[in-house]
Amino acid sequence: MPVLQIERVSQTFGSGEAAVQALKPTSLAVEAGELVALLGPSGSGKSTLLLAISMIQPPTTGRIVIDGQQFYDDGPTGVDVRAFRRRKIGFIFQQHNLIPFLTAAENVALMLQLNGSGRREARRRALELLDYLEIAHRADALPARMSGGEQQRVAIGRALANEPALILADEPTAALDTERGMKAMALLRRIARERCSAVITVTHDHRMIDGFDTVYHLDDGRLARVERAAATD
Repeated sequence: MPVLQIERVSQTFGSGEAAVQALKPTSLAVEAGELVALLGPSGSGKSTLLLAISMIQPPTTGRIVIDGQQFYDDGPTGVDVRAFRRRKIGFIFQQHNLIPFLTAAENVALMLQLNGSGRREARRRALELLDYLEIAHRADALPARMSGGEQQRVAIGRALANEPALILADEPTAALDTERGMKAMALLRRIARERCSAVITVTHDHRMIDGFDTVYHLDDGRLARVERAAATD
């Protein structure tokens, strides 16, 4: 079973003559270990699709199943969405959004503590993740003392803290130069393969397209799969 299955997911804002369908009925399946890119111009529906998948902005119509759990079927299914997100979905943002007064290890450990881990166990696990991401030497550094690439790795560690089945990344390389961006993409590929997470990345960064398993293009709310030869056009 795919990690993510969405069927007929759409998003309409407003009503009557003022209604705008930001996302046309969309179906998509993403397997464990698959790295997927969502391309498209600003306003095409990429972020709207991520918000719908994560139920931060529930869709207007459709069905959403993540890791075997159905939690939307033309309406909520009664699942505790917030608890589900904490356990099953990891988020990576362009601006990292690290808490400035917490160290790298504390930023990662906080996600574990929110899910019930004790302080000592959360720190142990956070240090393991930072070591996996090759940034354990910066565990006690505050975000302001870290480079953009280092902050990105901490943000990825935070996303991995609860071993999510699905990782959603919104423009994760946009603030990085080419070298650091390539390293970030290599890391996301490694995570998808080694941890069997499904990774969906919204990006405008055509430098990174070759690193994805599957590429989709969104335009005016319509999703289409892109042939690899055309992905860098």
